[in-house]
Amino acid sequence: MDLSAVILAGGESRRMGRDKAWLEADGQSLLAGAVAKARELGAEEIFISGREGEDYSALHCPVLLDLEPGFGPLGGIERGLRAAASPLLLVLAVDLPHMTTVFLRQLAARCDVLTGAVPKLNGELEPLAAIYPKRCHVIASDFITQSRHAARDFAEACLREKAVRTFPVASTDAPCFDNWNTPADVPARSGSSMNLVVTSRGGAATMPTV
Repeated sequence: MDLSAVILAGGESRRMGRDKAWLEADGQSLLAGAVAKARELGAEEIFISGREGEDYSALHCPVLLDLEPGFGPLGGIERGLRAAASPLLLVLAVDLPHMTTVFLRQLAARCDVLTGAVPKLNGELEPLAAIYPKRCHVIASDFITQSRHAARDFAEACLREKAVRTFPVASTDAPCFDNWNTPADVPARSGSSMNLVVTSRGGAATMPTV
């Protein structure tokens, strides 16, 4: 499948108290894990929607900075759709340590060149682990022009335009969407392979900024 990807790693992480992208799970940062899953899915290019001044060079991915700061994940989605060379874009939030490549492959199987797929869990769309076609950029751009921030509303708009279809999440796949928002969400060191560790990183990004 001809697919690009953007990893959403630019949030302020206020409730966590530190940058979630550099928390460690299974021996690697959440960001490195998300990039690896996108690569396993076969993404032709992988962007990081990140913070200005962070060093993402070890990931070997182009960095996207929001053209209009303050829009949260939707800003990263808009930049990813704008930059992607492929007809489809995988959007993946950095703070989903339990997301699996198996689930992402099932999601991709619901897509075609013109139509993406958004998971639906317990009646709610999950817009930050979804696949959007390039044509959704017009919708994302309109949202930003109108100062609308909600990523879920954006996904609903894409659904109304028949640019995406829903993908019901089976109960066995529900843990894929357990995210890390606060320190309490992160398993303790004892009895868990997921540790609250911040990996080292430097200053300004040296990878291309698009």
